[in-house]
This record gives sequence, C-alpha cells and structure tokens, in this order.
Amino acid sequence: MTTDFVTHPFPPLFDKNADTLILGSFPSVKSREAMFFYGHPQNRFWKVLSAIFTEKLPESIEEKKAIVLNHHLALWDCIYSCMVTGSSDSSIKDVVPNDISEIIANSKIDRIFCNGTLSYKMYRKYIFPTTGIEAIKLPSTSPANATYSLDRLINEWKIILPEPLKIR
Repeated sequence: MTTDFVTHPFPPLFDKNADTLILGSFPSVKSREAMFFYGHPQNRFWKVLSAIFTEKLPESIEEKKAIVLNHHLALWDCIYSCMVTGSSDSSIKDVVPNDISEIIANSKIDRIFCNGTLSYKMYRKYIFPTTGIEAIKLPSTSPANATYSLDRLINEWKIILPEPLKIR
C-alpha cells in the first residue's frame, strides 16, 4: 500500500444550534470514498450515536446528518491534510491541522470530544492553543479498537449526552 498526500475532501457538519463538537483524526479511505464521516461499515460511530440517543440506526447520509444536527452535535476532524498509508492512523505524518474557528464562531460549541487517541493528540497539539476549550478523549469507535465492545463504547460515549439525558 502506498503512502499518499491527502487533503480532507468534505466539509464539517454543524449548524448554529450545535453545542457539542466531536472531532475525529482524519477520514478513512471508506469515509473519503463516501464523502462523509465514519463511512467504514465496521466503524461503530453510528451504532453508538443511535444507541445513546435511542434512535433508529441511520443508514443514509441524510439520516446521519439528521441525527447529528437534531442532537445539537457538530462533526469535524483535526487534520486538514497529511501523508497517510490507507486508513492507518499510525502512518499519519506531515500534518496540517484543520481550522475550527468557523465552527466555534458560528455555533454554540462549548464542549469538545475527541474520537480516539490520535484525534486527542492532534487537538491538544494544534487546535487547543487557539480555542482554549478543553477536550475529552473518548475511546475510538474504529474497528481497529478491538479492546472495546459496542456496549462498552456506548457506556463511555454517554458523556456526550446533554445533562438531563445522562440519567438514562
């Protein structure tokens, strides 16, 4: 597999009502092909979201957008461009970070969560110095994170729920 210079191919997902930003690291090959977040069929992101919000599992991109926006979430990635081999986070180098200032300025974002270790490291290194908003690292929903069962991921990810819903 070759290492390629890749630029993030699709825009962030948010609206003016978003108060919680979820940051990934960089889209996988499958996500880049689908031109949308968490496009690998084995990534558990959409299963986790639908479980914690007690919604039907979204299948289409429109249904995925709806679950995100209806729950005042925003999705984006920490990396704008990089050298990467396939979808391997460990191969990522020569990082150019994404600028999240547009999202912050045009929404109500006051909470940031990072989907996995690389996202958290990239946020801390490149983005936190400009936002000053602390981020919480969540376990990755990637199929590469085999140490977490779906139930365990759901339990950990419940922290993104708005305060009144966390009781569930």
